[in-house]
Amino acid sequence: MGQRLLLLVTTCLWALSCAVPHHASSRDGLLRINLNKKSLTHESLAAAKAARQHDALRLKSGNSDSDIVPLVDYLNTQYYGVIGLGTPPQNFTVIFDTGSSNLWVPSAKCYFSIACYLHPKYKSSKSSTYKADGETCKITYGSGAISGFFSNDNVLVGDLVVKNQKFIGTTRETSVSFIVGKFDGILGLGYPDISVGKAPPVWLSMQEQKLLADDVFSFWLNRDSDALSGGELVFGGMDPDHYKGNHTYVPVSRRGYWQFNMGDLLIDGHSTGFCAKGCAAIVDSGTSLLAGPTAIVAQVNHAIGAEGIISTECKEVVSQYGEMILELLIAQTQPQKVCSQIGLCLFDGTHSVSNGIESVVGKENVGSDVMCTACEMAVVWIENQLRENKTKELILQYANQLCERLPSPNGESTVSCHEMSKMPNLAFTIASKTFVLTPEQYVVKLEQSGQTVCISGFMAFDIPPPRGPLWILGDVFMGAYHTVFDFGKDRIGFAESA
Repeated sequence: MGQRLLLLVTTCLWALSCAVPHHASSRDGLLRINLNKKSLTHESLAAAKAARQHDALRLKSGNSDSDIVPLVDYLNTQYYGVIGLGTPPQNFTVIFDTGSSNLWVPSAKCYFSIACYLHPKYKSSKSSTYKADGETCKITYGSGAISGFFSNDNVLVGDLVVKNQKFIGTTRETSVSFIVGKFDGILGLGYPDISVGKAPPVWLSMQEQKLLADDVFSFWLNRDSDALSGGELVFGGMDPDHYKGNHTYVPVSRRGYWQFNMGDLLIDGHSTGFCAKGCAAIVDSGTSLLAGPTAIVAQVNHAIGAEGIISTECKEVVSQYGEMILELLIAQTQPQKVCSQIGLCLFDGTHSVSNGIESVVGKENVGSDVMCTACEMAVVWIENQLRENKTKELILQYANQLCERLPSPNGESTVSCHEMSKMPNLAFTIASKTFVLTPEQYVVKLEQSGQTVCISGFMAFDIPPPRGPLWILGDVFMGAYHTVFDFGKDRIGFAESA
């Protein structure tokens, strides 16, 4: 159920087989490793969205039985850390995903997927604790699928060794997101109810092997793009340095995902109506943004002045190049060559090259697929209006109106970075309390061609009854609120992040 500019892990996690790296520190019994990160880019967001829009992770603990996994923040839309698999540990960078329950990494037997050649592969022959299983499986994500077979081996998470963990070694990874993603695999933290092959989640194995002082794990996501630390994930406790006050707990309403019942979404204290009598919600560290019913998201985006990314690019093309397009068509330039002549499309000698409307996020400015696609559409619209002998003003006005009606394929919308001070506060109602998000928290800032682009943290996502209507609270929410996943008491806790 997301990714940002490459954030490199510069330290080793393996406290059992390696010396603790100089970026690691230990206090209050917690292993802490600093993670580096770089500026966000629009292109990185595309990669993140492609990877199931995975995001979010935090850390928490307070005694020697708590274990912290440091997280890298990749474009404020994907957080990842390092685990070790086998004896001695083979290192893998994974997304810690509360929206799935299986652990998988590429297998040395993955021969026919490009992604497997771009990431480290697990070699069972190199591990003294490997145990064969052989059962085959397949998992389908929002942006692709993986297939492979189960094995059993030790997993090193922070400085905890989980013995004989059942995991998947992939032999095929079919999505481009696994190629461009900065992660090697996924470590699922959902309930065993949704685990493929009935493989126990890592946290359940920790519980059964009595590795934890408390049956919880907690996330702290650092949304400060200038900070060195991306955040922390803590097994067995909570780190009081990363939250303020007490947590508000809500019971898990349906095991599988971390699902609970929430109430209304408020815009500047005013009800949006749709969830006034209640909606389901899932806390998902693998989702970058906040996804919810169109009926609410439309109200939110209207209140904050958001519009579709495609619409924004399209109107920019009409504004800057509309008259030039018009003049070229009047001069009898072949329509299919107009956009290449003005520099918005590449030209291979016979036709312009474009990937179509679906390629909408994360392209560079002039010459990008987005601008090229918008130009090609504008040419069609303007040519049709010319046939009807419309005036220049009416033709360009018509093209601009059509731009406003273009949908965004992935639901993202842009907002004005300069208008954030005028945007309203938004609030989710959980356990009869309001959890406020300020514009600084629900607007995601990206860097594009040296300029800042602001994206609404809300996107439409409709799930029909009986499962829906449903909200997915991703990293935008988890960054604002430290989140505790209490599997001992089947509840979720939220407190203001510090």
